[in-house]
Amino acid sequence: MTTVVVPFAGAEGKTRLEASTRARRELSLAMLGDVLAAAVAVGRTLVVTPDDAGAAVARDEGAELVADPGGGQGAAVRSALARADGRTLVVNADLPCAVPDDLRALLAAVPEHGLALVEALDGTTNALALSAPEIFEPLYGPDSASRFRALPVEVVSVVVPNLAEDVDTLADLQRLQLRCGPRTQARLARLSTA
Repeated sequence: MTTVVVPFAGAEGKTRLEASTRARRELSLAMLGDVLAAAVAVGRTLVVTPDDAGAAVARDEGAELVADPGGGQGAAVRSALARADGRTLVVNADLPCAVPDDLRALLAAVPEHGLALVEALDGTTNALALSAPEIFEPLYGPDSASRFRALPVEVVSVVVPNLAEDVDTLADLQRLQLRCGPRTQARLARLSTA
């Protein structure tokens, strides 16, 4: 069985969205909902979050919750991977254009003993497919895609546009708006009429 891990630091993040705290929070939760809708269609989905609102979205979408141990994204992912078995996806929560076929394409590319990754436009890593959970190393941050590629396992870079384009700014959202999932599109429509 495939396991999908989605770390969600909290709805208060995304400060570069240049919107009010409330709008950032609502957009973060909408994006999480769209990512989870894709994830649960692919496999057992584990959400690691310290955020009560994020936990509520996860439950509503049919995902399981994993307590966030603190210590950042790498520690969060590791805590969920301890509950995973076999091929596993790790998908960031700010990919509102993701659909199940995107996740399946990434999963299909994973080597027998290694990982497949989708690099963001800025050189960070938006999504990973692991042949086994123990392959994961917490290498997030600037230039993380290069660091993942340097691991002593077979690594495949995969081009999946909906997974490569994450949302960090309002310009990102505006550029992707027509491709975003329904929750994010609805939230954007409400914000534009407010």
